[in-house]
This record gives sequence, structure tokens and C-alpha cells, in this order.
Amino acid sequence: MLDKLTSADFLPQLHQPFVIRLDGIALIELELASVTDLGAAPLPEMRRPFSLLYLGPASNQYLQQGTYRLENEQLGALELFIAPLGPRQGRMEYEAIFT
Repeated sequence: MLDKLTSADFLPQLHQPFVIRLDGIALIELELASVTDLGAAPLPEMRRPFSLLYLGPASNQYLQQGTYRLENEQLGALELFIAPLGPRQGRMEYEAIFT
């Protein structure tokens, strides 16, 4: 399913929650902060690359770079590789890139 998703699939979810459930830890809610196209598709039959930026909760703890199951009411469960970029307004910013 991930290989079929485009930036247009995520745009309606802008500023909506994506939840991560980890064993023994309270739910972690990330907010989809932006969806950005990253240039043209490499081939006509391929999707256009894009990035998703998420903001984590206000906390001094953050997720390590890795693959997490993010759950969204409209898109369902997605296994995404996210990387922390650094703090933004007291919240950690994370990025997922689709090529």
C-alpha cells in the first residue's frame, strides 16, 4: 500500500493526529505538520517524491530514527521510517520521505 500513496493522499490529514503505540509506553501522538513535494517523478510511471513532517508532543523525550507503525483515522495503519530533525517550538520534528 505504501508504494501507491502520494502526497495528495496525505494533504487531507494535515494537522491531524497519527498515533504510535509502543509496548509499555503511553500512546504517542504525532501531528502531520506539512506535506511537501520533492520535484518530479524519476519516470512517468513512478510517483512524485514527497516528504511528511510530523510534530511530536511537547516533551524532552523523543523517538529514535526507525520504522514505526503510525495509525490515522482515515489512512489506517502505516509502517513509516521516520527520523528526528530537531526541536521546533518545544516539540520534536520528524520526517518521513517517500521516493
